Amino acid sequence: MVATVVPVTRKSTTERTKWIVHGERVVDANRHIQVSIANVELPNGVLFEQYVFRVPRCVMTAVLDDEGDNILLIWRHRFIIDQWDWEVPGGYAEPGEDPAATAAREAEEETGWRPKNLQFLFSFQPMIGSADAPQDLYLARGAELVGEPHVDEAEAVRWMPLDEAHQRIQRGEILGAATVMAVLNGLAARAGVPPHGP
Repeated sequence: MVATVVPVTRKSTTERTKWIVHGERVVDANRHIQVSIANVELPNGVLFEQYVFRVPRCVMTAVLDDEGDNILLIWRHRFIIDQWDWEVPGGYAEPGEDPAATAAREAEEETGWRPKNLQFLFSFQPMIGSADAPQDLYLARGAELVGEPHVDEAEAVRWMPLDEAHQRIQRGEILGAATVMAVLNGLAARAGVPPHGP
């Protein structure tokens, strides 16, 4: 099958399909989230209101062991979905904080392990249709046990084989977007696929 480009009547596809925001009013805000209502116009002229969530940058870390076969995960309860989930460590970047410092700090606070050889992989938006919630994913190769995890962060900390983590993703037992991407990037790193970070 050969792809065919269909011409559009406006200057560009981007202009033709771009939604226009006529205004946005803040409904509620704190240091972790801002909830707004945006007045939006679709390309066909339909007007509607859309809730918008804006969240500060979060930084997540895929910590692999020295051999690259296991990933460091925490077992925690997420009350919003009322489920327990294995997750990579991560959290909010403090204002002005270097994201690599956030990656190291959060991993150590949540697991008791200090990551080594941190490398930025990429940034992503996990809920792009309704939220501006930028997240950075870092890869660490190796870690040193330096203490206990913070009591509020994890029920358990575990070095999980990447293959087991992948199977848990396929069974719907690992749900967080950052953790899914971390496991897949860990598998790619183990297979020798170079990371695409700077």
